[in-house]
Amino acid sequence: MPTNPDTVSEILDNLRRVFQVVNGQSKKAERETGLTGPQLWAIRTISQGAPIMVSEIARQMYLHPATVVGILDRLEKQDFVTRVRSKEDRRVVRVELTAKGEALVKKAPEVAQGLLVAGLEKLPLKKLKNIAEGLDQLAVLLGAQGIPPQLILSPEVNKSMKKTKQTKR
Repeated sequence: MPTNPDTVSEILDNLRRVFQVVNGQSKKAERETGLTGPQLWAIRTISQGAPIMVSEIARQMYLHPATVVGILDRLEKQDFVTRVRSKEDRRVVRVELTAKGEALVKKAPEVAQGLLVAGLEKLPLKKLKNIAEGLDQLAVLLGAQGIPPQLILSPEVNKSMKKTKQTKR
């Protein structure tokens, strides 16, 4: 099957650009705040909706709730966030920023993952599906489809969010 060298080159250049921006943004965030990109993204998400439940943070960040809990554990140890149990229903826990977290959010740079999500959410479904199919194909080409997805430039691994397909009976 013949390939188009210009198209392959364009794909590789765009991948390089994406990695370059994500890497640069993440390093800048870590240099300026001491936090990983996902930690800073979580703080930004909390600041926009506090007090906020863990499940809502996970939904907005497109992460599994268990992954978010790990991020929050580290942020709580550093006194950036606090968890507040509901007085009405003790099972409900909401997350808020501490004064230290609020001060950080005011001076922190934007996080590449947040920019990426905001941009993707604005795309029509057809374009999103095209991107998803293309990225799925890249994962297959690299033999990476079975690898647990590590958060970008972070040791955190996201538990799978894909729902398994149910067969009809």
